[in-house]
Amino acid sequence: MLTAATLTRVVSAALEEDAPWGDVTSTALIPAETQAIADLVAREHGVFSGGEVFAAAFTLTDPDVAVDLHFADGDSFVAGDVLATVTGSARSVLTAERIGLNFAQRMSGIATLTAAYVAAVEGTGVRIADTRKTTPGLRAFERHAVRSGGGSNHRTTLSDAVMAKDNHLAVIRRTGDDLAQALRTAFAQLPHTTHIVIEVDRLDQIPDVLAGGAHTVLLDNFTLDDLRAGVALIGERATAEASGGVNLDTVRAIAETGVQVISVGALTHSARALDLGLDIRID
Repeated sequence: MLTAATLTRVVSAALEEDAPWGDVTSTALIPAETQAIADLVAREHGVFSGGEVFAAAFTLTDPDVAVDLHFADGDSFVAGDVLATVTGSARSVLTAERIGLNFAQRMSGIATLTAAYVAAVEGTGVRIADTRKTTPGLRAFERHAVRSGGGSNHRTTLSDAVMAKDNHLAVIRRTGDDLAQALRTAFAQLPHTTHIVIEVDRLDQIPDVLAGGAHTVLLDNFTLDDLRAGVALIGERATAEASGGVNLDTVRAIAETGVQVISVGALTHSARALDLGLDIRID
């Protein structure tokens, strides 16, 4: 969740990183009394995300700067649209410009890519979800952008749910214990509200995982035929989730196998920053 505290902390750190002892260029070249108006302009179409973050870059630099957002997070836009207008000290606007743009471009890129995946599975009822493959320190921002694009969030941290992947299961198997019993024993120690996700990469793993108490079975890098077979094996005993090999060319066919969730790491680790510009004019 993108909280006010997280927003302030992360944006403040970005501003400090970019201008640790002030903006010497703007201070040297721009008279202190100069006022400016700047428009955040889309150079291409997309889905907006990060409006509050963009605004915070300017208001944390200078509380007297005003930012008017003309589009809400989740709104679609086309090239030429003015997404926001910034008014205030020219020095402050120039100092915060790059940080505000970086966040808006990155988050809108994620939202736009997510929206494309959501549109590709329209009508199937499948949920498009992100993963923990996020930029360290920016997870809350990138997860917010996924929601702006109509996607869903997976577990946010390692503390939120049990998610046993191939390496976890490999360690369990080395003990020689029966997998189903080992899972039941481990999960008996957890609160009953804890959600349990188990990743499998073969059909023959599914019965033991279900017997072990999985709430979600993550079918990783399965063929379409094996996905259909996996969904049939799981039935209504757990949620069927697909991952691996997912792109805009394959996601529709994966959705049509009957899975309920498709997790896509590319939403956050491979999204292209959108081309947004800040066009400034002096008042």
